[in-house]
Amino acid sequence: MDPAHPPGRLQEQLAELRRKIARMEARSPVVRFEAPASLNEGEEAANAAGVHWRMRRSWPSHFRHGNADVGALCELPPSLLDVLTEETGWSVPPERWAFVDTETSGLAGGSGTFAFLVGGGAITPDGFVVDQFFLREPAEEASQLEGFTEWLSGFDVMVTYNGRAFDIPLLETRYRLARMKPPFARLRHIDLLYSARRLWRLALERCRLQDLEVRILGFERVGDTPGALIPQLYFDFLRTGNARPLEGVFEHNALDILSLACLAGIVPAAFRDPARLRSAAEMLGIARWLRNEQRFEEALALMREAVKRPLAEALLFETLWHMGDIERRLDRHDAAVALWSELSTVANPWRAQALERLAIHYEHRERNPAMALEMTRAALAIAPSEALVKRLNRLQLRANRPKSGRLL
Repeated sequence: MDPAHPPGRLQEQLAELRRKIARMEARSPVVRFEAPASLNEGEEAANAAGVHWRMRRSWPSHFRHGNADVGALCELPPSLLDVLTEETGWSVPPERWAFVDTETSGLAGGSGTFAFLVGGGAITPDGFVVDQFFLREPAEEASQLEGFTEWLSGFDVMVTYNGRAFDIPLLETRYRLARMKPPFARLRHIDLLYSARRLWRLALERCRLQDLEVRILGFERVGDTPGALIPQLYFDFLRTGNARPLEGVFEHNALDILSLACLAGIVPAAFRDPARLRSAAEMLGIARWLRNEQRFEEALALMREAVKRPLAEALLFETLWHMGDIERRLDRHDAAVALWSELSTVANPWRAQALERLAIHYEHRERNPAMALEMTRAALAIAPSEALVKRLNRLQLRANRPKSGRLL
């Protein structure tokens, strides 16, 4: 026994500490979770890691989200998504696709940012269902993550929108900080953002999910909670315990996931059968992707079809340039020359480059230095460069070189 701290004195100190804690708790109001009336189907979910709040929203098969038919989602072909991945030939029925989106405590990411709401959507024979895993307080995170892992175990494919750069790395960090294994490694991950950009970058100024909702799905939100306000609304909830202002956040998350599912039926279909596209800009978006994949004949066919349709002048000239470049790569030089000649006759951003390509062609393939010199001079007048000056000097030397005489 320590004579400096007799048992009686220690008990007095503990009692005083308890009284101080009680006074502090009396000054701090107890925060209680108040479920919004429109989401009263939510309930407390318990698992080995603790408890969290879980909600479910559903849309019946006859529901239309803009111009998208929710009931048609379950009829999507199992092989639909493989065109968006490097690993082709796999087949997973749509009921095994998980659509994932998060709402977080910050927009910049980092180890201090956590997902206070994780939403997961699923296609069912009856329509579409979204389950939401919510943190009433940060201490419930382990239970939330465990609940989401259990839900995700029923799927083989995960579909996100910018999830590869934001949502999934953030969740992986939170799993590791909670000393839990992230559940994503076994899943095929399809991030629709990248394919949407390829498809609509030329047609739309921005490719945010809500931009695609309006322009592609024909759905416009009314009274939506802006994403920039969501972190502050959650921190207000932690301070006051009133969840009613979060009702719009839950709705925002659910609509994001529903729109993601509807777009999952549109984006890969465009890549599989681009000839069905009506917009020239959409066709060119696919054609660029095909060109980068070195599928030149397919890219060229789409470009030829696109230039027959209404197209912005700048995009038309750029497309003609790319068509000429593809024809050159395919060793169809006459076709390439025809396209470069067309570009060389009118003012456009590609005119000087087309003239330079013509100069190269006439010098090396046609062995016509006079024509090559004419093309080089025309290109120099539009866009002077060191390479063109060197070409001009070389061609002038050849033109001024005396021809050797011949004996008859």
